[in-house]
Order: sequence, then structure tokens, then C-alpha cells
Amino acid sequence: MINPTPRVRIAPSPTGEPHVGTVYIALFNYLFAKKMGGEFILRIEDTDATRSTPEFEEKVLDALKWTGLTWSEGPDVGGPYGPYRQSDRKDMYQPYAQELLNKGHAFRCFCTPERLEQMREAQRAGGKPPKYDGLCLHLKAEEVTAKMAAGETSVVRMKIPTEGSCDFTDGVYGEVSIPWDSVDMQVLIKGDGMPTYHMANVIDDHLMKITHVARGEEWLASVPKHILLYRYFEWDQPVFMHLSLMRNADKSKLSKRKNPTSISYYSALGYLPEALMNFLGLFFIQIAEGEELLTMDELANQFDPDNLSKAGAIFDIQKLDWLNGRWLREKLTPEEFIARSLEWAMENLRLTEGLKLSQSRISKLGELPQLAGFLLSGDVGLTPASFAGLKTSPAETLEIINTVQADLEKILEWNVETIDQELRSVADKLGKKLRVVTPPLFVAVSGSARSLPLFDSMALLGRSVVRQRLKVAATVVASMVGDGN
Repeated sequence: MINPTPRVRIAPSPTGEPHVGTVYIALFNYLFAKKMGGEFILRIEDTDATRSTPEFEEKVLDALKWTGLTWSEGPDVGGPYGPYRQSDRKDMYQPYAQELLNKGHAFRCFCTPERLEQMREAQRAGGKPPKYDGLCLHLKAEEVTAKMAAGETSVVRMKIPTEGSCDFTDGVYGEVSIPWDSVDMQVLIKGDGMPTYHMANVIDDHLMKITHVARGEEWLASVPKHILLYRYFEWDQPVFMHLSLMRNADKSKLSKRKNPTSISYYSALGYLPEALMNFLGLFFIQIAEGEELLTMDELANQFDPDNLSKAGAIFDIQKLDWLNGRWLREKLTPEEFIARSLEWAMENLRLTEGLKLSQSRISKLGELPQLAGFLLSGDVGLTPASFAGLKTSPAETLEIINTVQADLEKILEWNVETIDQELRSVADKLGKKLRVVTPPLFVAVSGSARSLPLFDSMALLGRSVVRQRLKVAATVVASMVGDGN
């Protein structure tokens, strides 16, 4: 039964480039709220203090706004149940953890990371799934007090029933039963005092009066932990809905290692946000062939949460291209098309900054497309011939590209200075001069040995585009190594 005024949320973690999967889940929640006359809320889940950054939070907000989604409550617009950023709510969670400890539903665990890793290794070696073995579960109160007084670091873990199963009804999967003996004694409060996802998620959903939790199917196995917390706190639990993950045509999981998954990549290549949302929205509705071109309002009208498919959502890039083409041709006036084209070219200041970098490198304006066109190109047309003129061998070139690919992911703030620092670090790691490392990268990102300054170009292209171009370059050069060229 649908609550008369449902409240749903999207709760991304600002730990990397916003993923198309985040928008897929956000769109479902948005359409649900729109169809049911409810509220759509944005919450930032930044409990992972080592990976969460303000830059990535800003990118999350920008990406969601680019798609056309709007929310009634969030870190940028406020609301009656704030703050809407978990790091700003840190002090809220401790009393709840203490309540669980007092009621005997949780316990302090003093196991060191080294001890836990040895435990997991032994379990894996024995063919068992790794989970906490309960060593600290039966510590006496005086032992806990003594360890705390001695300054030993501890986490708070939840207790799990030893018999039976957790049975619940999922809005997509129907009746689900998960044995309690397959559920781990989850850490609720980490050693640094921050809550884990599971603890903060349940408390925040309760305090923000979330009625329906719609998320990816990868969280289905976590539901018993969440239901148990609702029971321990004696709170009403929300309706859970777990959506099928987006997958590639070969049914493999959509991941940035295989394909472009960042929203910024699709924005940079000139996909219209309306077309991307149209494409994603088709996973949630039943329509006849020939009726695929739909606006957000039309998607909401067709949306039926009681008729959702368990089949995997296949991310078919050809269908997205087809829809985007139709939007460009059929939905935009010539004036709107021109305005959108100019807006796209100016994104991230690519056009103006690219022209500034080009000024000292040309003798006539007709050279601009060849010199700077790669900044606006979707594909720079890399072939083995592109890398043939390099002084490094194909094997060396591949090593450089692969090392750079991995190391660039370590950069938190993407700009000229951080790219410069990371590439110098890569050169040192490889034992090569920077001037040896950069030529293969020039070719990989621009398609040419003569181009604009490398670090500036990479900054303008953006992390997601550079990632994809290096991936393509690695494939091309790997074929050269395989051929013995």
C-alpha cells in the first residue's frame, strides 16, 4: 500500500565522479515521488572521510542538476529534517549507538585490523565466507571498561540472531528470506567515531521520515541488518524496493574499468540530459514500440511502481545514441540547437581556454580545428599509426599509459597542478624523464603528436574523458605489442 504522502531520497557518496547508476536510481525515486505526489530528497552520505571530498560533492550536485532533477530538501536547499550531509550529523549517531549497547543489541569490539585480516584469510582458506567470528561478543563489562580506560580503540558492532531467517517483502522482488547465519555482525560505529553506512542510513531515513527506500539490488543482502536496526530501535521500517543493476550487453556489471560511467563523460560528449533521462526512464515503464521519445513529465505519467521488471537494465549505448539523435532533430528548434551547441562547447571553458592555448601555436585560424579540435571531439581516431612515430617502443608506451591510467585515479582535485604533480610522480616511479612519459599521452588524449599543452588539455577535457581516451589508447597499443610491432 502506498503512503498518501511518500518521502523518498537519493543518498550518493561524494567519493568519485558521479556515476550514471546514481542517476538511474535517482530518476526512479524522482518519478516515484512525482507520480505519487510525494517528496524527493537529496542526502549526501559522506561517512567515508578518507575518500569524500567537497569537490566530488559539488560534482554530484552539478551532475544531478544537469539531468534536470530537482529536490525539495537537500544540502543546498535546506529543509525541516537537516542537516542533509552526514558529516554534519556526526554527533546525532552516538546516542543511538549507546542505546543499542545499553539494550544489549550491540557490543564493543577491540579486534585490530591485523587480527581481523588473519581471521578472514583463515575463513577464506577454509572455503567459508569471511565474517566476524564473535571474539569480543562475550567480553564482560569490567573487561570492556578496562580496555576503554587503557585507551584501546574499539568499534561498535551489532548483534545478530543465531537462528531462523529475516523474511520481508521487497517492492520489486516480492517475498525474500535471508538466513541470519549468513549476516555479519556489522560495524555500526567506526574507531574514529563516524557511523558506517548501515547505521547512518537507517537513523537518517527514520529521522527524515523516509517511507520508501529504492536502491540498487546490490543492497538487497544488507536489508536484514537494516530491518534488525529498525526492530532494535522499535521503529516502523520503510518499504524496500531493490532495482536491477544496469549492465552491459554481455550482462557484466557496468563499471568505469570497462566503459564510461561518469555523467560528466556523457555531458562532455554532447548527450542531451533530456535524452539520457529518457533512456534511463524507459527501464521503469512499459510502452509500445514507436513511443520511446518521452519527456520527464511523460515518463512520470507512464510510471507504475507496481509493475517493475526484475530483468537487468541493459545500458545499450547504441539506443542512447539513437534517442539522443532523435532529441536533437525532433525536439529542438534550430535556435535551440545552436544555443545548446554553444553551451556544450563552453562547458568547463573548453572552447575559450582552448582558444587561448592555441593563440601562440598557430600561423592562421584555419589551423585551429586540427590543433584544438580534440577538445570537442568524441573520438580522436586512434590507430596503431598514431603511435608509430614515438621514440618509446609499444611495450614501453603501454606501460606508461597503463601506469598513468591507474595513478590519475588517485587525484582528488582535478586541475593542471595536480595532474602535473601526478605525472611527475609517475615518471619517477617508472624511472623515466618526464619528456619520455608525456609524448604517448599527447597522442592518447589528442590523437596527434603536436597539440596543446598536455596538462592544460587534460584539465580541460576532464577526468572522465581522459580516462576513456587512455583506455582506448591502451587497447590500441596492446594490439601493437601483440603483433610484435
